[in-house]
Amino acid sequence: MANDAATILYEDNDENLRTISLAGRLDIQGTEAVGNKFAILSASDKHRIVVDLTALDFLASIGIRSLVSNAKAQQQRGGRLVLFVGDNAAVAKVLKTTGIDTVIPMFADAAEARKAALA
Repeated sequence: MANDAATILYEDNDENLRTISLAGRLDIQGTEAVGNKFAILSASDKHRIVVDLTALDFLASIGIRSLVSNAKAQQQRGGRLVLFVGDNAAVAKVLKTTGIDTVIPMFADAAEARKAALA
């Protein structure tokens, strides 16, 4: 059985842009494991956030809720959060099926995601 634990990493690309990478499963256990750190990293002084979901294996409704609440909080602070899915078709399908791609901008191309975050 694969390791089900969700992991979170981040990189400050420059003074305005942070990339937060989520990997594993964003189910109940995974979201509980990374949720607080995700909220803290999203609430940083860097007001432009790209969330990299390319290594995400599974996205449940609780994980979607975490993405949406952090995106809305960032927007209320005058910032922007966008999603980078790359070629992760399963996660892209979940986001499109649930309509989240109309709430949080979603990109398959990393450069486009960074550009949109900084716009």
